[in-house]
Amino acid sequence: MKSMDPQTLTELLDVSVLDRLDRIEDLPADELARSSALRKEGYSAEVTAALLTQAQLRKDAVKKLGPFAEDMLFTRDGLAQATRLPVAAHHARRLLGEGKDTGGNTNTAGGQDTDAEAADSAPTIADLGCGIGADSFAFAGMGAQVTAVDADEVTAAIASFNLRHLANASIEHARAEDIDTSAFDALWFDPARRTVGKGTTSGSTARIFDPEDFSPSLSWVIDKALAAKAAGIKLGPALDHSLIPDEAEAQWVSHLGEVVEVCLYFGEARQRPGRSALVMGERTLLVHEDDLPTDDEDGVGEPGQYLLEPDGAIVRAGLVTALCGPLQARRVHPKIAYLTTDVEPSGPASAGVTAYEVTDVLPAKIPSLRKSLISRGIGSVVIKKRGADIVPDQVRRQLKLPAGDKATLVFTRLGDRHVVLLTQPC
Repeated sequence: MKSMDPQTLTELLDVSVLDRLDRIEDLPADELARSSALRKEGYSAEVTAALLTQAQLRKDAVKKLGPFAEDMLFTRDGLAQATRLPVAAHHARRLLGEGKDTGGNTNTAGGQDTDAEAADSAPTIADLGCGIGADSFAFAGMGAQVTAVDADEVTAAIASFNLRHLANASIEHARAEDIDTSAFDALWFDPARRTVGKGTTSGSTARIFDPEDFSPSLSWVIDKALAAKAAGIKLGPALDHSLIPDEAEAQWVSHLGEVVEVCLYFGEARQRPGRSALVMGERTLLVHEDDLPTDDEDGVGEPGQYLLEPDGAIVRAGLVTALCGPLQARRVHPKIAYLTTDVEPSGPASAGVTAYEVTDVLPAKIPSLRKSLISRGIGSVVIKKRGADIVPDQVRRQLKLPAGDKATLVFTRLGDRHVVLLTQPC
């Protein structure tokens, strides 16, 4: 399915078609056989393609949205840009205030009057650029009264479907610029950062690099955020630090090892001004620029027993050296985001790094490197790099290693020297 046009979506939203989607696993696993079976049941080519695409997108969405994905609809781009549910819950906590009672546990034993009072007292959030509704799902789930807005007709309709079980969420098909933002307690912005073909959010797209070409533009969004009681702006993690307003907290977030976003928080949603990095996974770590060393006492040095690869959110936020003190570490190079230490990493800060035990420092030239690896019985390698102009797959082919032990090769620099660190994951 190249695109989701309004007519196809209308047909997909038919109760009988949705029921068939819920029972799609009754069909053979092979997609061609499924397509043939659906056509024999009388579905058009367009609806058949939509059913098969939705079935696959629901499977793909489980990683982001867990079991809720089984009851939702998607577009390819909408799913790609959707917030992962644990991260969306974090957004909700920031906008609503840590530990704040949002009304989600209201006792409704008193009947309709109690429900109405709870709705009247619930904080109101406008989700401007709601996409398929993942953030609105979290906002409403934590008790806020949510107005979800999207400029694309199909996307707004899909968000309406996905939020249909939440009475405290309403959806509008409108431009963010046409919404009266002063009417809300908090604002959430997710400006479109990719070009989209007219009438679809799932066709071919291209990344937009100029923030003023975002929809809405970043300057407009920041102006509205500055005027709000509380606000957050979700952006891509490659955001230029020079674009961060002094009034904002910029927080880079990684989830399960993948950098997913940077958010700018304003007003009551801001905890501390400046840059921070949040690492979310089996363990959680928050690093702030206030944690940076005040001098260069941690310095730069030769590799110790361990090489530490900081989480990508920490790297993007420019906070690598904030880990030096807690991990008794030093940098391997002033401009490279690797740390090294002679002490096995432990404690809370260790959640912010992946550790490798360094077994040797090898030459970076391929012939010499190959000879060194073969002499050590190394035949299978994972190749990592920072500060080295190499293509890992090309290097792997050039090495032509015979079968042997596994190792991780780290191409990097020590001062002016290009070297390869022979390591093993800890």
